[in-house]
Parts: sequence; C-alpha cells; structure tokens
Amino acid sequence: MSRQHDEQTIALAGMFQAASLVDQIARRGMVPQNNLETSIASLFVTDPRQTEDVYGGVSNIPYSLNLGLRHLQDMVDKNESAQNKQIVQYVLGMIMLERQLDKHPDVMQKVGEGIDEVARKARYFSEQDDNAELDPSAYTHSNVIAALDGLYQTTVSTFSFRIQVGGDPRHLQNSENAARIRALLLAGIRSALLWRQVGGKRWHMLFFRSRLKPSLRRILKSS
Repeated sequence: MSRQHDEQTIALAGMFQAASLVDQIARRGMVPQNNLETSIASLFVTDPRQTEDVYGGVSNIPYSLNLGLRHLQDMVDKNESAQNKQIVQYVLGMIMLERQLDKHPDVMQKVGEGIDEVARKARYFSEQDDNAELDPSAYTHSNVIAALDGLYQTTVSTFSFRIQVGGDPRHLQNSENAARIRALLLAGIRSALLWRQVGGKRWHMLFFRSRLKPSLRRILKSS
C-alpha cells in the first residue's frame, strides 16, 4: 500500500499548498512564485501518467510542493497554530466543494471545458509554438488568472457552500489578489479530485495521519 499512500500524500500536499497560498495572499498579499506556478499549472495537467506529473514530475516534488509538504507535516505533527488550523479548514472546504462538483456533472463538465479554453489563452499569451510545452509561469499570466477567476465564479461559486477566506481587508479587497485566491481554490479542488482518485477519503485526515509519516519521509528524503 506504500505507493498508494505516497500518491495520497502528494495529492494532499497539493491541497495544503493551494490552501497555504490562499492564506498568504489573504494575510500578506504575496506568495512564493514557484509554489504559485506549480499549483496553478496543476489545473492544466489533465492526463498525467502518474500522480507526480501533476506537480512537475518525480524529481521536482520536494521543491515544487515544498510549501504544501511542510504544512502537511505540521498537520501530522499536530501543530495547531491558528494559521495551520485556518489552512486545514481551507483544505476541508476544497474537499467538500470537490464532492459537490462530483454530484453535479453538468458543472464539472463546464469546469473541464473552461480549463481547456483557459489553456488555449495561456498558449496565446505565452507566444510559444503550438507544439512546445508551456513553462509553468505561462499559467500565472494575469489574463490567465483572470480567466480562471471568472471560471470559478460561474461554476463553483454557484454552490450554496462557499469557502470563507479570512485575512487583511486591504489584500482581500484587491481585485488581483481576489482573482489569484479563486484560481488557487480551483487548483485545490483539482488536487482534491486527484486525492479521491487515488483512494483518499475525508476521514483519513482525521484518523490515519500516521499513514502519512512514512510517505512524507520518503518524499522529503528524495530531495
């Protein structure tokens, strides 16, 4: 089962990274660019050969997901600071929204079609050859983030349950920050879908934290 646990750990780290980035934008208005690129780019990896490919490949995981892995380690170690509690709440919200999407295939289809459309915009704004693989930075172009923001608002935001993001009003009222937050929430939901696909369940987070420890050690050791 270790391989499945590794995959679940990676997908969870994807959720925790997106949640941590949301928290940082809400509180400070800025985030590490490499982590932002990894999380947003994960939305556009729709046919990965393995779980690691969603976040840049096996060799990149300890770096591309370092923020998410660190906060996941905090949860496993029961570090219950106010910030960590907030991040866990965002993760639980992402899981709940993914389950809502699964119950509404029409909305899920709209999200999928929207992602394809945004991917075409990312290629257009990157000005790269049609056959070239896009650098993750292409997906954080302001027009791409704005398109993801719009997609979130016309799909996920139609559900009665919404994630309440807390932070500094000065940052939350900034339109670019609000767009980045919604794009990251969408990325977190994508990781929640991946987590479910590799066997993750909500109650695993509450009762099976010890299962994550060996996987975290293996993943972090590979760095």
